[in-house]
Amino acid sequence: MLDRVKVIQGDITKQTVDAIVNAANTTLLGGGGVDGAIHREAGPHLVWECRKLGGCPTGGARITKGYYLPAKHVIHAVGPIWQGGTCGEDKLLARAYRSAFELVEQHGITSVALPAISTGAYRFPLDRATRIAVRETRSCLERNLTLKLVHFVCYERPAYDAYVAAVAETFG
Repeated sequence: MLDRVKVIQGDITKQTVDAIVNAANTTLLGGGGVDGAIHREAGPHLVWECRKLGGCPTGGARITKGYYLPAKHVIHAVGPIWQGGTCGEDKLLARAYRSAFELVEQHGITSVALPAISTGAYRFPLDRATRIAVRETRSCLERNLTLKLVHFVCYERPAYDAYVAAVAETFG
C-alpha cells in the first residue's frame, strides 16, 4: 500500500493528478493560503461554480471542475478551526478527509493530491493533523483499490517532515 502514497514538497496547483483537494472555507469562495492559490490558478470559472454550490459545512467536501489547473477536479474539503482541541476538531478534520475520499470514490478518481488541511490559518497542530490525514488515507486505500496514487503535497519543509514521519508511522 505504501507504493500508492508519496510525500512531495511543492505547489499543489502544479500537480498532474485527477483531483487536488482544496483546504477550503465554508463559503467555498476562496481565501488565503492553499485556497487562494487554487482559486487564482483555476481562474474565475471556479468561483462561479462554487457560488452555485452554496457553501459547505465544516467536515464536508464538494467537488468542482479544475478549469485551468492540471487536475481535472478540485475537491473542496472544509476542515475545522483549531480551538484548543476541546470542540471536536479531531473528528471534524477526520470527517473532512473522509468526505473528500467519498467524492474520490464516487467519481472514480485514481490519483489525488492533498494539502495539510486546517494547519495554516486555522492553526490545527501540524503533527496531530498529519496523523489524522494519513490514518484516513490508509483507511481509504484499504477499501478503495481504484485509487492508485495519493500525493501529500507540502508547500513548506515542516509540513513535509511531519508527513514523512506520519507516513512512516502509519504505513511502517
